[in-house]
Amino acid sequence: MTQANAPDGGTPDSAGPDLAELSFEDALDKLETIVRQLEDGNVPLEKSIEMYTRGDALRQHCESLLKSAEAKVEKIIVDKTGGAGGTEPLDGA
Repeated sequence: MTQANAPDGGTPDSAGPDLAELSFEDALDKLETIVRQLEDGNVPLEKSIEMYTRGDALRQHCESLLKSAEAKVEKIIVDKTGGAGGTEPLDGA
């Protein structure tokens, strides 16, 4: 029986040092690949657990990036006309 490869070429259960460097789009793509593979049901149980762990790390990374982007959007300054008048630092400094 052949082992399923991790969708990102690394070990599927490792968060890996590359996780923090992934863009939202890349992390989401890798997560979607894992979900498709798990839904197909052709992955051995142990490999499924590893892939699920990797998928959870990718989900958390995506969630973190989304929260960061949301905070930036919330900090956009509205000018007198109601349009975007610039931004201010997230920490208010």
